[in-house]
Amino acid sequence: MSELPVVVVGAGPAGLAAAAQAVDRDLPVVVLEAGPSAGTAVREWHHVRLFSRWAELVEPTAAALLASTGWQHPDGAAYPTGAEWARSYLQPLADALGDRVRYGARVTGVARRGWDRVVDGARETEPLTVRVETAAGEERIAARAVIDASGTWSTPGPLGGDGLPALGERDAADRTTRRVPDLTDAALRARYAGRRIALAGSGHSALTALVAFAELAGQHPGTHVQWILRRGAIGDAFGGGDADQLPARGALGLRAAEAVRAGHVSVVTGFRTSAVTREDGGLVLDAFDGRRLGPVDEVVALTGFRPDLGWLGEVRLDLDPVLQAPRALAPLIDPNVHSCGTVYPHGARELAQPEPGLYLVGMKSYGRAPTFLALTGYEQTRSVVAAIAGDREAADRVELVLPETGVCGGAGLIDAPVDAGGCCAPAEPLSIGIRTG
Repeated sequence: MSELPVVVVGAGPAGLAAAAQAVDRDLPVVVLEAGPSAGTAVREWHHVRLFSRWAELVEPTAAALLASTGWQHPDGAAYPTGAEWARSYLQPLADALGDRVRYGARVTGVARRGWDRVVDGARETEPLTVRVETAAGEERIAARAVIDASGTWSTPGPLGGDGLPALGERDAADRTTRRVPDLTDAALRARYAGRRIALAGSGHSALTALVAFAELAGQHPGTHVQWILRRGAIGDAFGGGDADQLPARGALGLRAAEAVRAGHVSVVTGFRTSAVTREDGGLVLDAFDGRRLGPVDEVVALTGFRPDLGWLGEVRLDLDPVLQAPRALAPLIDPNVHSCGTVYPHGARELAQPEPGLYLVGMKSYGRAPTFLALTGYEQTRSVVAAIAGDREAADRVELVLPETGVCGGAGLIDAPVDAGGCCAPAEPLSIGIRTG
């Protein structure tokens, strides 16, 4: 199998880093990207500025490859937007990799050549095959190893508080968005200006949207956000503030907290949506505990992401039943356990699957866990490619120290009270009456 390529699924930051690592080790590699360009998902949140500086967003081996093309490293202290990251790093890197990157190539399945997942004997002797759909039709690519760096962007979480779409959620799709709106776009700005908005979510995407909507409200009276939290209190939703070792991330939380204090945002805690109905010209959200919210004009559901495992149905996976992350990695990233964003060093051993030669890296390796950093993906790919190349010493030499968030509690502790003496004292929740009749 040594003559077969390493197949990387996804031309995002982790996927392209893996390809650069493979090239550096003289391994044949093919990158399959469903979209028309590098960083397709990143380009969809082009208007959002990253928490990480350029110094933390360029993978070192990739930088060396790019330097040979005359590429100039951006200012390491600057914070790029998604568009700038894609334009100034991801696309040049894909271009430097040349025809190793194939666009418009959607992976629909991975299997062991000629055998389904039940057969034991073929796991070590037959290569993996990757089923690909392109404009020219279907094909199979034989691979010595497969690195799944496809991310989770294409599978956002539903509004429903039980993990399923709320009743009526699909019917309200015309008034619902699952991305941070780009309010520099005149049409989107007009859509939300002067409107009543329900914003669901407690992660950094939700905080980014809160800040944007607060600025809009300052210019267009009548714009107001009902911020829906499933957890019982705001708790650590604003992050670590000044304690965050990523200053831009901490600053975002402080700005979101100011938006709440300014009155542009009302907070609704412990609200787990069960249904969405059209009433009085707007949308009304019902909670499992009987409360009702609305009517509102628009819903922005920023409720996380989850991995698409459908096309991995014929290979053997060992995933945590809660997070859907590799079982060995899950305890290191479980938001029910970790309270300050610390993640222990991990690499090929934690990411490997029972299917020989198959690895999950990047955001997909975190399953449903939040707060993934590019630095994590770069270290993962370095270790994984070393393992594929047979360099076990390098694969096991994982030394990654991530910046702490400084928050008080894990996201999984949705009903736990928060000590006001901690780093993130809760804001005052808004009481929502129950409409009857």
